[in-house]
Amino acid sequence: MKNNSFVKNSSRLVIKIGSSLLTNDGQGLDRNAISQWVEQMVRLNKETNKTLLLVSSGAVAQGMKRLGLTERPRELPLLQAAAAVGQMGLAQMWESCFSEHGLTTAQVLLTHEDFADRTRYLNARSTLLTLIDMNVIPIINENDTVATDEIRLGDNDTLGALVAGLVDAEGLIILTDQTGLFNKDPRHNPDAILIHEATAGDSTLESMAGGAGSSLGKGGMLTKVLAAKRAATRGAHTAIVSGRESNVLYRLAQGELIGTQLIANTQKLNAKQHWLASQLQVKGQLVLDEGAVLAVVKEGKSVLPIGVKSLRGHFNRGELVACLNQQNQEIARGLINYNSQETQQILGKTSDQIESTLGFVSDEELIHRDNLVCS
Repeated sequence: MKNNSFVKNSSRLVIKIGSSLLTNDGQGLDRNAISQWVEQMVRLNKETNKTLLLVSSGAVAQGMKRLGLTERPRELPLLQAAAAVGQMGLAQMWESCFSEHGLTTAQVLLTHEDFADRTRYLNARSTLLTLIDMNVIPIINENDTVATDEIRLGDNDTLGALVAGLVDAEGLIILTDQTGLFNKDPRHNPDAILIHEATAGDSTLESMAGGAGSSLGKGGMLTKVLAAKRAATRGAHTAIVSGRESNVLYRLAQGELIGTQLIANTQKLNAKQHWLASQLQVKGQLVLDEGAVLAVVKEGKSVLPIGVKSLRGHFNRGELVACLNQQNQEIARGLINYNSQETQQILGKTSDQIESTLGFVSDEELIHRDNLVCS
């Protein structure tokens, strides 16, 4: 795949466009730029038969413009108000531009709860798949109007990766105001070198990525690298490219390698494992001994009470908990079979001691392998 964009051979793509691009660095929605991206997406849809889903930032930035705010709000009610105001204009803009080409759009607003709850996750998947089957372009954004810190996805790079996994997309294209990923910050290092292609999930990439590139959005290059890592767990490749490149989407579709291409080269998770990996918040943590870490990571085993040294947090049966090694690094996460009080009582015990300790036994494992995914 070297020197050839994965986009050419991908039939289903998620395209994410950042706030600074959509609003011309905060000047308000840039209709000319949006129209150009729409023309390219329409061309991809009609000429190459690619199925497209769009993750669009810009609601808060547009709301700030309409409300006369010069800085991104820090107070949650004001942030939600800006999102509510801006979302109206954003949806209208996309609908207007796509309708000029005879394509229908649909607005889909998601929160972390839509990924955390299994039923809502499956419903969101069914809705999106139905829309694209009908050749409708879903315009997806985080529902900032109701999201709180506890249920926030965090940034639309993460949302793009989650959506890519949700609909089994083959690729994620992140359009940004940067050329791509460099080996060091090009704003301060004129000798910085652009990374044309690398493996998604390579830990060295995270050290190359810096903080947020603009005051308008929540993400930066690091969130894009982490989004590529997340997308790779479902087999989706990621391209990080400048949205200001001329005809960038169509050139990618022709196979031209632009910006940075991060290739998925990890074992693909199944649908349930992906749902588990999609969870951004956990209810508690289990600290495993070295033997248990080895059994989970290398041998694909379940988490047993005897291998757990301690626990943190309060959780109920069936909730998501993280498994940590002795260095407090997350190595896996899964659905726990006992609540935190019960778990505390059986830590370090063998499975045949559970009934005598608790007076009952629900499962021999704390977390069964089928409900566990390695980080």
